Amino acid sequence: MDYSQMCPKYELAIELLGKKWTGLMIRVLLDGPKRFKEIKAQIPEMSDRILTERIKELEKLDVIKRNVYPEKPVRIEYELSEKGKALEPVIKAIQFWGEKWV
Repeated sequence: MDYSQMCPKYELAIELLGKKWTGLMIRVLLDGPKRFKEIKAQIPEMSDRILTERIKELEKLDVIKRNVYPEKPVRIEYELSEKGKALEPVIKAIQFWGEKWV
């Protein structure tokens, strides 16, 4: 295997998942679409500002998508994109490893 080609992609993936709160947000969204307050309720230690930043970052990377429902009041939900859902085995493997070894 040519590691010189793999390394940048590997490092970017590790950087993404290793960023504080990102892995946990993805884990929460694996259970299905959630509103901002629902994500916040499941990760109460995370500030609103950081949650907003992470949502924007993950949207920009096409890991999560934002769904706006034209109701009154407007309802906004966040869910994993296909790209985000592909992280499920990775997140679960990290969770399993953490439970066993940390």
